[in-house]
Parts: sequence; structure tokens; C-alpha cells
Amino acid sequence: MTTVGVTGGIGSGKSAFAERLGTHAGVRVIRADDLAKRLMAEHPGLRRQLIERFGAETYDAAGALDRARLAARVFADEAELAALNALVHPAVREALVEEIEAARAEGVRVLVYENALLVETGGAEVVDLVVVVDAPVEVRLARAAARDGVPETAVRDRMRHQLDAAVLRDRADRVVDNTGDLAALWAAADALAAELGTAPPSA
Repeated sequence: MTTVGVTGGIGSGKSAFAERLGTHAGVRVIRADDLAKRLMAEHPGLRRQLIERFGAETYDAAGALDRARLAARVFADEAELAALNALVHPAVREALVEEIEAARAEGVRVLVYENALLVETGGAEVVDLVVVVDAPVEVRLARAAARDGVPETAVRDRMRHQLDAAVLRDRADRVVDNTGDLAALWAAADALAAELGTAPPSA
């Protein structure tokens, strides 16, 4: 089994690239955001740590994570965000290792791990191939602002929490230039999938 880490800055197109890879037979896609959401909601140890660090109000009366409250707190304070990441990222990496082992046991041919912070959190050390999807900053700004319905200044604020694209490119085994349209991005994903020995998508 080959493990592929897909990363890139906000608006780069990494999610669309990973999603296209997932249309190929024998490919399974795991997203770091999904792992983090599940662990914060269900992992007893992580829940306890979050409550101890951020307070009982981190979860509502029904026991569900109050994501909006937590996000408002951490994204307004660098120290709070660092504290959250220090709790969540190790748990996500541990879960990733478990997912890799399970996929291998189930005969998955290619496991794709999408993570905007793949390099920062050590995920690049766990996978066989690091793919960075990239585009010029102005293109990424326009894409993310249009997608999320927010001003470009808000996107720039989020960019500050991610590694510079040049650093990501330096750590990449493969760089996908996503300055074109979606069809071009899908073609790049199809080419990689074929190189890894997977069957083409049915449509």
C-alpha cells in the first residue's frame, strides 16, 4: 500500500485534488479535519484535556463540542490556538497511524491523507509521498474568499497560520501547479493515480 499526503495552502485546491484521487478504485481518502472533529467529539482523553484547558463550556449541555465558541476563542489568540493544536495534533497523528494500519489490513491500494498542516504536524513523516498543491497567492485569495463568502483580509489572516508555499514546495515529493481550471487539476490527479497503479474513475 502507498500512503500519499496531500497538502497546500488555503485556496490551493488540495481538497479537490484529494477528492478526485478518491474516485479511483482502490483509493481511500482520509481528511485531517474529519479526524480532528471525530476525536474532539468522541475521544474521552482528548475531551477531558479540552475541558481542563478551555473550560466546561467547550461542550454544550448535551455533551456536543461547541465548535463556534472554541473557534472564536482560539483564532483570536495565538497562544490559545497553539494550546489547542498541542492537544489535538498528536491525537490526530495517532489516529492516522491507526487508519493506515486498518487500510493496509483491508487491502487498500492507496491511502490519501489530506491535511493543510501536514508538514507542521509531522504527518509528512508518516506517509510515503508528499504532494503539495499550489497556486499564486492572489489566485488562492480570490478562490478562498469566493468559496467562503468572506473578504480577502480574512483569508490573509488564516494564511498567517500556515507555512509559506515555498517551504511546502521544498518538502514536497511532487508539486501540482493548480493555476488552471478544475479539469486540469483532475487530470493531474488522474495521472498520479495511474502512476500508483489504480483503476481509472468510472465517470
